[in-house]
Amino acid sequence: MNKSILKGLDLSAALWAGLIAGTVFLVTMLLLSANVLGSSDLVYRMMAAILQDEGAMAPSTPVDGGLIGSALLVHYALAIAFGLVIAIVIHRWGLIVGLLGGAALGLALYTINFFSVSYFFPWFFPLRSWIWLLGHVLFGAAAGASYELLEIDNAEEGDAQ
Repeated sequence: MNKSILKGLDLSAALWAGLIAGTVFLVTMLLLSANVLGSSDLVYRMMAAILQDEGAMAPSTPVDGGLIGSALLVHYALAIAFGLVIAIVIHRWGLIVGLLGGAALGLALYTINFFSVSYFFPWFFPLRSWIWLLGHVLFGAAAGASYELLEIDNAEEGDAQ
């Protein structure tokens, strides 16, 4: 990766932004799924199916510690990775751009996840909905805003000249 892209990036803030945004996403999805769909199982099943296989999507598969553990592992690994990408893009643009730019990048993640990644995980495509769209947009906004709020300016003194 080009070092100039990462120059001044606060990796700790990016990591925390991914974790915070991942938690915002997870809570949002669990609440919306429970209230709109009547069950939050789908959220765990979709995430676990990335690691396990599409068998995790079957209603007969129990939502147990193994399935939830797999789901959380996949979810937070992706949240940290996507949080880092968002931090790289919005780095040093300020809170408003972090929030709005992050939301736009969340929309891009939704599009990538449900219209490209679904090639590898075909059970995703029929499950696309406004709930998942909203979750991705909120994830991006939370990641961008969290990064900008947590960032410690690592610019070298010579950069200001």
